[in-house]
This record gives sequence, structure tokens and C-alpha cells, in this order.
Amino acid sequence: MSVFTNEEKVQILSDVVEIESVNDHEKDVAEYLQKLFNKHDIQSEIISVNDSDSRANLVAEIGSGSPVLGVSGHMDVVTTGDLDSWNYEPFKLTEDDEGRLHGRGAADMKSGTVALALALIEIKEAGTLKQGTIRFMATAGEEITSAGAKDLYEKGYMDDVDALLIAEPSQDGLVYTHKGTMDIRVTSKGKSAHSSMPELGFNAINPLADFIHYLNKAYSEVDVKSDVLGTPTMNGTVINGGDQVNSIPDRAEALFNMRTIPEYDNKRFESLFNDVKDQVEETKGVDLTVEPYVNRDPISTTGDSDFIKMTQSLAESHFNRSFDLTSTTATTDASFLMKDKDEQFGFIMFGPGESGQAHQVDEYVSKDVYTQFVDFYTQLFSKYLNQ
Repeated sequence: MSVFTNEEKVQILSDVVEIESVNDHEKDVAEYLQKLFNKHDIQSEIISVNDSDSRANLVAEIGSGSPVLGVSGHMDVVTTGDLDSWNYEPFKLTEDDEGRLHGRGAADMKSGTVALALALIEIKEAGTLKQGTIRFMATAGEEITSAGAKDLYEKGYMDDVDALLIAEPSQDGLVYTHKGTMDIRVTSKGKSAHSSMPELGFNAINPLADFIHYLNKAYSEVDVKSDVLGTPTMNGTVINGGDQVNSIPDRAEALFNMRTIPEYDNKRFESLFNDVKDQVEETKGVDLTVEPYVNRDPISTTGDSDFIKMTQSLAESHFNRSFDLTSTTATTDASFLMKDKDEQFGFIMFGPGESGQAHQVDEYVSKDVYTQFVDFYTQLFSKYLNQ
């Protein structure tokens, strides 16, 4: 018999959506989930991230020994944007006439994280786990740098994990590989002066403009493609320089976002940027810095593990439909959690919510899909570990 009714599952999700963990305050979510675990005698630990008072991971376990199944979801959400664009209160879970639950994080990804937590409780209370360990890892900071996942990786929480499921919104397909992401800041240093006497200064904008020109030219010659993930992408998205029209700017910077693939990964992009930097500095006699400040690797697996096969088979039976193994251009916490894992490792991203709902105004998850995922996870985790 299930521990939670569907109404209770929705109420718990509602409670978590009401916690405004917009790029912060994940500790509040962690404390809520810890209290829920405590009611069912599940031990958990809140782990501060970067010595913050408000940002934390939550790790909980049931079972013991090997094999170890890692299940993970993040607790932060993105900003709401223009509140006037919303038809529903962002931080109040609201059901519409079609059974869709609206709220910031409803899809990305509080429904997935909560579904994992509830499945852990269902398995614990039913006593269906006969061997092995389920390690629940709720993370902080996924929407910016994956600081929480990086911390868990560095502290060894993934060392003994044999398979990993991340419950990001992906209800229509089982994702086994995804692109990486990288953000690079390029800074140009100059010397300020009055614009009527530019010879007394040095305009920081000019070498930065040269850098962008040479970078675009160099990248246009990159001809690399993944059969699964497609091509890498590079975009200059922010540029700043100067603060007054009649002053020579002494500093300028540009920000770039890359989506990487194994065949042209983060290290290749960093080398490209540094090669262009050296070219501009050598020909122009200027001072540039290249600083990667977000660095999450692409995830590449064969998609042929026992865990993936079992997940696909059970999903098709449980949801009564077919599911393809697929890829995504998005990036997940797996970029850090799987740093030491090879292509044979059993990774899957599969969770409630349509991927297109992430970061959207009036974001939603289907109530039926969310509650069905709790039952699906409850079956899958025990079945995988008990085999």
C-alpha cells in the first residue's frame, strides 16, 4: 500500500514550490525534505555549499552496501522574469482545468526532485529493497555553475555509485548523453584619458573588438560534429566597455557561452580562446585575459548499460508507450557527478515535465505525470538493485 495519496504528493510539491529558492536558499528546501525523511526514519545530511548560510546540498540514503544507485535533482530555480507576464502566481502551485500544475520549478525541477524523495520513502516503508543502496542527492546551484554537484563530487559521494538517474524534465524520452556548457570572460585593459586627448590613454575597447573579430574567424573554420549531439556552438552574448562617452575606457569585457560536445570539448574551446588571445596580444601589443568561469563537461555514454535497458523497458510498461533513447543540448549536474565515470557507466536523465517547460512563464508539470513518476521510481529503484 502506498504511503502517500496523490493529493499528498501534490501538497508536498506545493510546499516545495512555495519555497523561493531562486538561485539561492536551497537550504530551506533541504530542511523541508529532511523533516519529511525524519518522519520515516531515513537518515539525511545537510551539507553547506561554499560555506554559505543559505545554500546547501541534501544527501539521504536507504539500504546498505553494493550496488549503489545515485538519484539526483536540484533544488534551485531560475528567476521569474517579468511577473506581469505570468497568469499564475509563480510561487504558489496552481492546478488549471487540464490538470496541469503551474509554478516556478514545477517542471524544472522540483517535481522531479520531490518524486525521487517520495520514492525513497515508499521503498523504505514497503521494505522492498533487499540489497544495495539508494543515495538521494539534492543539489544547490545547478542553474548557474553546478556548485552543489561539484561539491558532492569533490567530497566523494559519487565514488562508489554504479548508476545515476537525474530527474530533470524529460518525460518524453530517456536522455543518455548531453552537451556541456562553458562561459568565458575576456577582459581588455587600457588606460583612461579625456576623449579630446586620446593619445594620453589607451582605448580598451579596440583590442577587444579585434579579439572578437579574430575569434569569429577562427571558429568559422572549426568543422566538427557529433553524430548524436550535433555541432558545438559559440555565442558572444554580453559586451561592456567604458562608462562615459567623452572618456577613453580603461576596461572592456565580453562574455561568451559555448555548448560543447566530446569531439570539441571545453578544453578545446579554452585553447581556441587562448590562441586568439596570443595572436591579438602579439600583433597589437595589448593586455587581454581569458577567464573560464562556468565549466561543465559534455556527458557521453554508450546508452547500452543494464540500468538504461531496464529503465526503458519498465518505462514503456508503466506509462504504456514507447520511449526513445535520446540526447539533449541542455546540461545537467552529471557534468560534475560523472567526472570519473567512463562511457559504459549507466546514466539516465528521465523525469516529470516537458523539457520545453524549463524556465518558461507559467511553467507547469502534468499532475498525472508527476504522480506516475513517483510510482515509476519506486518500482525501478528496487528492481534495479534487487536483480
